[in-house]
Amino acid sequence: MKCLLVASESAEVLFYWADPEFEQNIRDQYGPRQYEGDTYPAFEDSFNTLFAPLIISCSTLIEKINDTYTSFITENAHLYILHQFGECLYIAVNGDGEESKEDLRRKIYVMKKLIEVHLGMVTLNSALLRKELRPQDTEQRIQLWKMLQSLLETYSLLREQDQSFLVEAVERLIHPTLCEQCIEFLERRVVQQINGSPERAGEEVLHAFILVNTKLLAFYSSRNASSIKPSDLLALILMVQNLYPSNNELDDTALELSTQPVCSSSGSISIQRAGGKGSTSTNTTYSPSTTQEGPEGSSVPEVFYTPEPSPTGRESDAAEMEGESTPVFQFIDPDVQVAEDSLKTQEAQPPDPATPRRVFLEATFKEGYCPMMPHSMYCLPLWPGISMVLLTKIPNSQVAVSLYQFLEAFTMLEKKLSEGQEGGSLPRTQPPLSELRNKLDKFIRALGSNEIQLQNTWTDFKNKAFSRAAQGTSRELLMSCHAMKTRLCAVYRQYFVVQSHRSPQRLSVSLQEKALAMMQEKLMDWKDFLLVKSKRNITMVSYLEDFPGLVHFIYVDRTAGQMIAPSLNVTDLSTTELGKGPLAHFIKSKVWSLVGTARRYLQKGYTTVTLRDGDYYFCYFLWFESETGYKLEGIELPVLSEDSAPIGMLAGDYYRKLLRYYSKDHHTEIVKCYELLTIHLGVIPTDYILQHCCELAKKLWEPTRIPLL
Repeated sequence: MKCLLVASESAEVLFYWADPEFEQNIRDQYGPRQYEGDTYPAFEDSFNTLFAPLIISCSTLIEKINDTYTSFITENAHLYILHQFGECLYIAVNGDGEESKEDLRRKIYVMKKLIEVHLGMVTLNSALLRKELRPQDTEQRIQLWKMLQSLLETYSLLREQDQSFLVEAVERLIHPTLCEQCIEFLERRVVQQINGSPERAGEEVLHAFILVNTKLLAFYSSRNASSIKPSDLLALILMVQNLYPSNNELDDTALELSTQPVCSSSGSISIQRAGGKGSTSTNTTYSPSTTQEGPEGSSVPEVFYTPEPSPTGRESDAAEMEGESTPVFQFIDPDVQVAEDSLKTQEAQPPDPATPRRVFLEATFKEGYCPMMPHSMYCLPLWPGISMVLLTKIPNSQVAVSLYQFLEAFTMLEKKLSEGQEGGSLPRTQPPLSELRNKLDKFIRALGSNEIQLQNTWTDFKNKAFSRAAQGTSRELLMSCHAMKTRLCAVYRQYFVVQSHRSPQRLSVSLQEKALAMMQEKLMDWKDFLLVKSKRNITMVSYLEDFPGLVHFIYVDRTAGQMIAPSLNVTDLSTTELGKGPLAHFIKSKVWSLVGTARRYLQKGYTTVTLRDGDYYFCYFLWFESETGYKLEGIELPVLSEDSAPIGMLAGDYYRKLLRYYSKDHHTEIVKCYELLTIHLGVIPTDYILQHCCELAKKLWEPTRIPLL
């Protein structure tokens, strides 16, 4: 019984998502006659009918007392969370008791973040946002809503299964040698070749990275590119997972089969393979890959645990590189069936990798700052579970920087006017306003005759603000400021949102195929290793000797937005140090509970939490360090209200604001923020547990220095 709704002040549904139980509840409530044929608009009308009284009530309260309720529980134990963003009301509902207030509020903020990534600065204007979220064309509206619904479902699934989305930080695939080689390959063989090709249609690759399921293998940014904010990167990973979801059951089957020992006829111990004659390159859409056939028709010959070298040079090279990084979980090149099987599950409605998605990300340049810079995102699937993502700079993207600067200037001007400045008109000698006038005149001339409406609105503002003959009142200038902001957002929408659906301009398909083929060739010997490594990135085996009694930990570098944690595989097919079944599920539930508890205390201003829960002892620490690793003194953190943005990166980027708050008193040094969560057995003495936490933080400090770029 779950639902999320976005509505306008006039009770118009702009977007909704509901699980099957909630949909069935509406059908039962409004009767079957309205659903003959299960037409989409009819169900949408029922949503409107159900929530209209609540939406109108909220709008009335805001109009009368400038306040409204943020949460309530109905008689049938349904929990409602409401939040107003501009003129849009977000409502999240839970009726089965599985989600708390914090969970629903986080879902609302994540939904807002996903809409911003897809629509950019259009979200700053309520009228334009209504047009984009609710297109007049029914088919277009259904397509948009289904895409957003799918993203929300993917986020909910990942937050329940993946530790990186639980703590909202990017998890790196720990293999420094391969990571470094892939970064170099992305730079020299992918980015430079694409940017030097005449087939790039005016686009320029700024960022390129490789994902293995939800884990980041390698990330490269060109020298003239702005760095990507960790929250934006996490949102992109979510989008990739939505396009090409991981199949955990198949991955776990492959993991178990790939490491099952079987006696061969020669007496040596070989690896029982899950593959067979079908284990070939699985990217059937774009670049055909070559395979090596063994003597019996298998795609890769058998590998034996014997002193002799591997039968092929490729396998020996891969094994040699594995040894350089001394991974905790070692095995020899398993040939998994997961690639072929996963591809079959995705062939129903495969997205076209050659068609880019328009995304809007934060960027800082010499020319200025733009919180929603337009990019084109190309997601190229190398194999199921492994993808390469290219982020390109589109032509005319600098227009977005200028539009945001003008929008900020008019927002500040509108704020001054709304505060009740005396004098009616604005002084023409005011330097910022005079500079704004000159820059905007040049900008409009550069746009040409295509933006007549912007030119007319700007002329009307100048007549009221600068003309002695027709000086406007503060109210008239305030209205003109609002009109200018609307027109600037409309130009942004026309250039970067509307044209993205119409313009065929993009990297040529042949150029994408070439980049895909080169990357596949580079990682061909590693694909099976990477798939299994993503499930067993770090295990507790290497930590138990130094930290006896340690059950689990999560270490987060909040400055870089990266995390390290032992893998938690709780499916019945996978085997970890926690075993299978109930015990693994129990520990997982404890980890999720600890994260929620730590956030509640952090919201109240606590940076250290230690508590005992049955047979386990929980610890949470947040601290600040200088760039050299010197621990800085703690401060009293601000206490957040219950209806504030949830703690995390996707939902409001709390840690970025926290670093700014702390850095006010440390102007001369770079401040970094870290978090550590641990679970120990309760029989371990408290003094040892605290000592373990200090030593563990020191040990984990170095792995986070794997460069992101």
